[in-house]
Amino acid sequence: MKLIHALQDNSDPNSLVSRFRRARSRRVVTLIEKIAAEQGEVRIVDLGGEAGYWQLFDVELLRRCKVHITLVNPGGVDDVWDERLFSVVDDDATRLPQYPDNSFDLVHSNSVVEHVGDWVRMEAFATECRRLAPRYYVQTPYFWFPVEPHFSSLFFHWRSEQSRARALMRRAHGFSQKAPDVGAAMRDVQHARLLDKNQFRFLYPDAVHHDEKVGPLTKSLIAIRT
Repeated sequence: MKLIHALQDNSDPNSLVSRFRRARSRRVVTLIEKIAAEQGEVRIVDLGGEAGYWQLFDVELLRRCKVHITLVNPGGVDDVWDERLFSVVDDDATRLPQYPDNSFDLVHSNSVVEHVGDWVRMEAFATECRRLAPRYYVQTPYFWFPVEPHFSSLFFHWRSEQSRARALMRRAHGFSQKAPDVGAAMRDVQHARLLDKNQFRFLYPDAVHHDEKVGPLTKSLIAIRT
């Protein structure tokens, strides 16, 4: 399991997760360049995003395309590394009534929809993704990939919630520390609810869907509306 966790180390540019993120960024760059060519600037809202993620991108390209990124996160974001590039909004991305339809040019979301809560909140989040801009890019881990990315464990997400909670009470798993009691364990377990293809396509029916693969296996799901 330590090997799996090492492969998921965001701070290591050579880790598996870093390589996948760079590959995903190329899809986003294509959208940014297309929007910039059409209108000379690009307004992005990153739902659940953090500023550190955008260091994957060529900063000069972002500046050349006149990109501005609004980061929406409950509790805000404290890792902003360029105040000219980012705005920070402390809010719930499942409901953003302060923004009219198409307030932005591109909605971006990387590994967030699985964290927003139950199915009703997932639908609300997807509605905002589809409403806030003409284009969107949404990525989420795939339920049927055997490694659970948040707990860095094989088959962990296929077990019952009760079994997963008991496991977290015994020891740490991946990015989750050993839980002191069943309440903390259940909060960790329910913080990540992975989606299958039918669910993801229901949430984003007007997108082109892509499978991100490790060998023959689908690791993550990507929805893009262009």
